[in-house]
Amino acid sequence: MSTPLPPSARENILAAVRAGQPTAVPLPAVPAFGGDDSVEKFAGLLASIGGEMVMLASLSELASAVARRYPADYHTASDLMPATVAVTAATGGETLAGIDLAVLRGTLGVAENGAVWLPEANMLHRALPVVAQHLVLVLDRRALVATMHQAYAQIRDVGGYGVFLAGPSKTADIEQSLVIGAHGVRSLTVMLH
Repeated sequence: MSTPLPPSARENILAAVRAGQPTAVPLPAVPAFGGDDSVEKFAGLLASIGGEMVMLASLSELASAVARRYPADYHTASDLMPATVAVTAATGGETLAGIDLAVLRGTLGVAENGAVWLPEANMLHRALPVVAQHLVLVLDRRALVATMHQAYAQIRDVGGYGVFLAGPSKTADIEQSLVIGAHGVRSLTVMLH
């Protein structure tokens, strides 16, 4: 018969943590936040953070609207329109680094801050929305909400990853000079249909 081993330091620490837990209390009720979920509010906020908005009469105008805004020789990745670069979750960094334009579908827009929710399932590759030089997010105008509280209430399943994107990358850390595209896309255009 063997003698039981004394508890390890790890087990002692975990037991002390469990014993010291505060009593569980219910989360507070979150008040209902209202606000303006209009296209005008969203467009204004998006412009104030350096992004642009383009209105499409229908999704069928997407390819021609993109062609008017971006040069034909851009290396483009998209599953919404003809692309020049095929991108999957397994695409290597060298290929991603050469992409000039990504055209992806956003699922939700937030009027209070100009952000667009982009789930991983719509990214083609996790890095694509931040390594492309220019990003176009396509969004149904009926998918606008007023606040982030409303946005989070609508996002039921994040899946593996998702991100709210708002405007092009920018920083003013260095000598208080605004630099666009410092650590991400140089331009962000939201095309509402």
